[in-house]
Amino acid sequence: MSLERQARDALERDDLLGATQAAKEIVLQDRDAPAGYFLLGIAAEQAGQIDNAVMLLDAAVQRGPQAEHLAQQARLLSLLRRDGEAAAASKRALALAPADARTLDTIGCVLTRLGDHEGAIGPFTEAVAREPDNLDYRYNLAAASSFTGRVDDARHHYEEILRADPGNARAHYALAILSRQTPETNHLPRLKRALAATQGPGDALRIRYALAKELEDLGDPTAFEHLEAANAQQKRALGYDFAQDAEIFDALETVFTKPASALREAPGHPDTAPIFVVGMPRTGTTLIDRILSSHPEVVSAGELQAMPVAVKRLAGTASKKVIDAETIAASSTIDPAPLGRAYIEQAAHHLPEQTPRFIDKLPANFLYIGHIAAALPHARIVCLRRNPMDTVWSNYKNLFASQSAYYAYSYDLLDTARYYARFDRLMAQWETLFPGRILQLGYEGLVADQDGQTRRLVDFCGLDWDDACLHFHENTAAVATPSAAQVRRPLNADAVGRWRTHERALEPARAWLEKQGISTG
Repeated sequence: MSLERQARDALERDDLLGATQAAKEIVLQDRDAPAGYFLLGIAAEQAGQIDNAVMLLDAAVQRGPQAEHLAQQARLLSLLRRDGEAAAASKRALALAPADARTLDTIGCVLTRLGDHEGAIGPFTEAVAREPDNLDYRYNLAAASSFTGRVDDARHHYEEILRADPGNARAHYALAILSRQTPETNHLPRLKRALAATQGPGDALRIRYALAKELEDLGDPTAFEHLEAANAQQKRALGYDFAQDAEIFDALETVFTKPASALREAPGHPDTAPIFVVGMPRTGTTLIDRILSSHPEVVSAGELQAMPVAVKRLAGTASKKVIDAETIAASSTIDPAPLGRAYIEQAAHHLPEQTPRFIDKLPANFLYIGHIAAALPHARIVCLRRNPMDTVWSNYKNLFASQSAYYAYSYDLLDTARYYARFDRLMAQWETLFPGRILQLGYEGLVADQDGQTRRLVDFCGLDWDDACLHFHENTAAVATPSAAQVRRPLNADAVGRWRTHERALEPARAWLEKQGISTG
């Protein structure tokens, strides 16, 4: 057996010592052979030594680029948020016409992570063609198909997965959110069978969310029972306490009310391109993104991590969390001009060159409005507001990414209400500190007066009027959020007042908000 085969087999067995020894022997035999450095890099990554892994993969690529090596290099660079380098490496890998399915799937995953969902379709399709029985590859293709509006293709691939693996919870949940369910067309009997047969808490979580979504589509109040069970289990698993988020809000309020702060005093970066669309999630941020990106001078960059990453890097804190009280406190000494420049450089990798304006629609950027206003004084900031109870309900019923730095509050009804109250208070502070910089746009007002509120939005962003903004549902750009199905339909009032289906179950949150002086309407 060759040394390379020994190293690869050892990696498959998680035998990092054996893999490292075999890879080192390859390097000793031929210091110009890429394989030894590549395998050392993969072993280093599996040992948690990401920076060392990147250096070793760089060494492998320098000794003769191979598609597999470039694809893995791109993957690690994307994890480190070195987006421009990741994009370049993935494109080089694809240009080498890789033949193995794993490399093709890896390239597709990198492109997806970078927001290039259309570009990911090709490598994902080829990966499935080479290994049609690999359900992970097929799931990735299905998700990319959904993001790019290929709904029938997505449905086909999810059903293929469930034919092979009837209990596949990811596919069940993805099918539930793919489109609006009806009494005639839904998956409720199959979902109930799948729930009864689940083996682990992760699967039960997704299938309960799928059941809740489909029941909610049908106006069935028993949706709440499934959400309550799933969310209670997930909150326990995460070990979340609202005090974690309260510390962040407290730090923001403290930093931006200090009389002296570099962020408040020095001039920022002069770029005029960014439009930030922020707010609590599930309040219409994707809708505003689609409206604005229907304008010929605007492109959507998706939900960028560019501002959180820029703040974290320049704050220089050692914690592994992208946002925490320590990082917010340290950010008070950041010079706003370099912060603005760092943001623009990070965002630039996600933008086509020919469009003068772009949207960053990361909802959690409402936490960074102070940084944005200081670092990018010409950026436009639009905050979506929605009825507090519809906001609480829409957050509570949405399955966010479990590793997200922002949304752990959503697995508890009262935690979600508490988070809304702090969001509301923080937005009042931003309005006071930065008058005229933020357009707070009501979702219900937009639904009631689409033309008038859309014109107000377009004017605030400094754009000339274009009728395409009223026809956002015809926009063909990819959508990688749970709102994908909704924003491909004309504007309607279906989501207004949806919380009332569960009015009794949601009463504790409503009563708590009213006690805080927040009208629930």
